[in-house]
Amino acid sequence: MHKVTEYQDPGYTIVGNHLAQHRSLSGLAIGLAAHIQSLPEGAPADIRTLARRFPEGRDRIAAALRELEAYGYLERVRQRTEDGRMVTVTLSYNNPEATRARRAREAAEQAKRRTAVEPPPPARTQAPAPVPTQPPAPAPVGQPPRPAPSPQPSRTPRQPLPAPRQPSSASRRSSSAPRQPSSAPRLPEPTTHAHHTRAAALLANLRHDDPRLLLSVREIRRLAPPVAAWLERGASPEAVRSALTTGLPTALRHPASLFAHRLAEHL
Repeated sequence: MHKVTEYQDPGYTIVGNHLAQHRSLSGLAIGLAAHIQSLPEGAPADIRTLARRFPEGRDRIAAALRELEAYGYLERVRQRTEDGRMVTVTLSYNNPEATRARRAREAAEQAKRRTAVEPPPPARTQAPAPVPTQPPAPAPVGQPPRPAPSPQPSRTPRQPLPAPRQPSSASRRSSSAPRQPSSAPRLPEPTTHAHHTRAAALLANLRHDDPRLLLSVREIRRLAPPVAAWLERGASPEAVRSALTTGLPTALRHPASLFAHRLAEHL
């Protein structure tokens, strides 16, 4: 093979050999990736637009886009616009390996910064101090009626006992009414729901980092609560992604089990 190289005007696109000589992608997928990378920012790159541009049908173009998604060259994200409509945004990566390495470094740096600032949590262990103030409160309520049984010491204590217990239970209810903890935790429910949604989206997108990390809906539902716990404790999505995907074994058969172990051990 001999190459004839001519000088080109400024209109050109740099395509890495990792894409042009990819051993697993089809020729249509490589061509579509090069075409998408040559498009200007904000240009449409959906299946319908590409089918109008190229002679291949929608089915073949859709299959080629799925190949690019599997190997990290393409990502399609659903977003809500300001007027409430849901649209699909296509993200094109010209070097997925470099992007993953950069995100891992940023996540590691963020994790180091958080660990250096997180020593204050031991102060929370002092919060249970007001707990012993609750049981002694009802004790004096049941003691005043005891001086009444002076004429019959054997029977009178049995009869007045129900009477003081009723006000004590009422007082407990009245005292516990302003202290009901059920009203307090209801406030963070929206945040926990938001963390749960972000956790499910993070787990679903791990397949973009490595095709072996494709999780089923049942596995995502099982792993979303521990991931949400990480997010509630201040961990960023990038830090969680790095903790789950860094140092994966070569023979990975059950990613969900590995994620569950890491989430529990490193929390």
